[in-house]
Amino acid sequence: MNDELLIKFLLNESNPQENTEVKAWLALTDQNQAHFTQLQKIWTESKRLTTKSEVDVDAAWLKFKDSTRTTMPKVKLKPLNIWLRIAAVFVVAIGSWMLYTVLKPQNYTDINTHAQVLSQILPDGSELILNKFSHIKFANNFKSNRNVQLDSGDVFFNVAKDKNKPFIIKVDKVAVEVVGTSFNIKHLKQQTEVVVETGIVKVTLGTGKVWLHKGEKVIITRGTVKLNKISNPDQLYNYYRSNLFLANNTPLPILVATLNEAYGSNIIVDHSAKDLTISTTLQYRKSLDYNLNIIQQSFEKLKIKRNQNEIILSY
Repeated sequence: MNDELLIKFLLNESNPQENTEVKAWLALTDQNQAHFTQLQKIWTESKRLTTKSEVDVDAAWLKFKDSTRTTMPKVKLKPLNIWLRIAAVFVVAIGSWMLYTVLKPQNYTDINTHAQVLSQILPDGSELILNKFSHIKFANNFKSNRNVQLDSGDVFFNVAKDKNKPFIIKVDKVAVEVVGTSFNIKHLKQQTEVVVETGIVKVTLGTGKVWLHKGEKVIITRGTVKLNKISNPDQLYNYYRSNLFLANNTPLPILVATLNEAYGSNIIVDHSAKDLTISTTLQYRKSLDYNLNIIQQSFEKLKIKRNQNEIILSY
């Protein structure tokens, strides 16, 4: 695995086939995951220094490549974009002490799940279940400061009750506040979805607020101005915990979107099939083809066509 492809994946510039390749590589060993995490951290910190760098970028890049030969797995490094090259400048110009300061945990604990589902118990006893490729941070003084930041991904929260210290999750401009309850937050592609399983959850966007109860959800996109809660009829959000896709009179495009997320696939619902709804239970442990066959059997005239990396459903 070369770093050119890893950086494309990090910047969301890789195609579906490359995504599958990187995810499979990350799942192979802990060493692969550690290498990718280190690239992520260097990338994040380098962006803060882009306007301050006055050193020779090309020379720093070459020095960075030499230094990584003794500290990273042997992979091919290429200066494919200015951001990673500036990251190299950051390493060389600031020095080893600064790099150690940046990479070590300080005021928060950083969790990246990569190609696995992860359970995490927080210091206050709250339980988190993180879907693959999720990224969160929580304060090191969490018992007195119950703040979590969700940068991306899909996380289920089972929050320990503490009326004196609210549990707050920040997701871009959205804040989710609870005392003790269970709920799921998904933050992908500039869209945030909050689904409540038990208790009451307060969601805030700017000056707007909404209180969600069991079985209710709110969806927030980039252009959302007013928060509107709606009922949540299915359990699709729960697939990475239950290993089941539970659809209950669910629009076919919504089920397909969940399958694409879970399998890293590129299924497209043709206009002729967009109004179809489905009630079924699919097993996550089964293959995508197996589950597509079950979907096809649910509709007498549904057709499945494969076109390179695309799978097209039409009616």
